[in-house]
Amino acid sequence: MFKRYLITGLLVLVPLAITIWVLTTLIGIMDSSLLLLPSSWRPEARLGYTIPGLGALLTVMIVLVTGVIATNFFGKRILLFWEGLLARVPVVKSIYYSVKQVSDTLFSDSGQAFRKALLVQYPRAGSWTIAFQTGHPGGSVARLLPGEHVSVYVPTTPNPTSGFFLMMPVSEVIELDMSVDEALKYIISMGVVVPAEKSPASTYAGD
Repeated sequence: MFKRYLITGLLVLVPLAITIWVLTTLIGIMDSSLLLLPSSWRPEARLGYTIPGLGALLTVMIVLVTGVIATNFFGKRILLFWEGLLARVPVVKSIYYSVKQVSDTLFSDSGQAFRKALLVQYPRAGSWTIAFQTGHPGGSVARLLPGEHVSVYVPTTPNPTSGFFLMMPVSEVIELDMSVDEALKYIISMGVVVPAEKSPASTYAGD
């Protein structure tokens, strides 16, 4: 009976504790945006104490204002001028445009990154894992690869933010009838949280 109560308590408290820890860490990171303000404007200088979450609110406001500015005519002109300046700095240009290309692919509504959950054999034949489609090989890489290939990201468990980038033949990739969110839960839980079955998986058929 004691073991049963202990396990039940853990099942209730562990997810709650991890959720609170993640949110606290995220808010703490976002609160660092207060360092952008002059020291005399910060809450500890005005009120004598800090206000948790105020920096997170400031961060959200900065992101929203940036989005509003970047979507109008004058904002686009300013953005083009700024990117033109960065393009003249060799090292900064390489870093900025590489990151921008990745972010445009990930967050754009028209992007195809992480839109499909796939079943692939990795790290050896007969050993299966879940991966995500990130696109297709291009440039000289595509010309050198025999046949049609797809670019995939194989995340690690239980931390899906690290993983491996692979280019695999389309014939060796199986598309799953599973959303990206369901696949992530499956990976993070190490296979414990099994997505509800919808229909049998089908062989990958391209975009």
